[in-house]
Amino acid sequence: MRKPYVILIGSASGIGKSTIASELAKELGIKHLLETDFIREIVRGIIGPDYAPALHKSSYNAYTTLRDKQRYGDNTESLIDAGFEEHASFVIPAIERVIKRAVDDFNDVVIEGVHLVPGLLNIEKFRNDASIHFFVLTADEEVHKERFVRRAMKIKRGGKHLDYFKENRIINNYLVQQAFEHRVPMINNLDINDTKKRMLTLIKEICKEMIFRHSVDQLEVETDIILNKYGGRIMDVSYFLPGFGEPLKRKVNVYDPVEAKRFINLLEENPKRKKDLEGLYGLSGNIHRHKICAPDKKSLDAMIKELDEKGLLYHSDK
Repeated sequence: MRKPYVILIGSASGIGKSTIASELAKELGIKHLLETDFIREIVRGIIGPDYAPALHKSSYNAYTTLRDKQRYGDNTESLIDAGFEEHASFVIPAIERVIKRAVDDFNDVVIEGVHLVPGLLNIEKFRNDASIHFFVLTADEEVHKERFVRRAMKIKRGGKHLDYFKENRIINNYLVQQAFEHRVPMINNLDINDTKKRMLTLIKEICKEMIFRHSVDQLEVETDIILNKYGGRIMDVSYFLPGFGEPLKRKVNVYDPVEAKRFINLLEENPKRKKDLEGLYGLSGNIHRHKICAPDKKSLDAMIKELDEKGLLYHSDK
């Protein structure tokens, strides 16, 4: 029997998590979609401002309530991060109760909000009973600023709200760092459809192991097809080396085309590193195996067909 989906989408204000959450819920047929802001309002009704002043501020200005602001000196970013953590920590236990109720009732649920903080939210206790997926969304600063302003005007929170973009950007950077440290997938939300495809690839795990045969110089073509064109994912590379009974295995999990491009650029900028990888490819006759994943079966089949047409797949009869 399938486990219930619990999909968590965190980001700073203005990144686009509400839109993505709605699209993802629709795609997966999930009727329960919750914002952590609503959960926060319930907690505010239970815990008053005298006991939790940070809770009764917004995530981006909760730092103004901290009693020990002087300990941060001129480190504004650490002060804002501390206030945000204090604010979110009051909401986290209620979020975990909502997740538990959804799992106990076998209900699929999508939860989105700034309060979903890697490292504060304990998702491991739900692993055995739910198909739980945690994402943090981000965007570059200019894209973030444009969306932040547009969202503030749409919900009629101009004026003072717009003065807090700097604080929201600091929260974005904090969430990205926490995602990195706690191995939570971080998705660059540049395009709604691309973001949705990448998340579905990680959620659905529609994958197939394939044997490839190509040079290091063709890595860019492979990653462009899998990651950019189809929103796919590359996992766990194995190299077949002569004289070894078992292939040499390397665990990888590549789903971000920006990171893939950065790796390829590093190879070009570091000839020794590229030569070492070319040596490994050469020992294996440029043959290696890894798993490729896609957001749906149709995309996976199309991806494999295009990889084959580009001459990147290995056929033992050739």
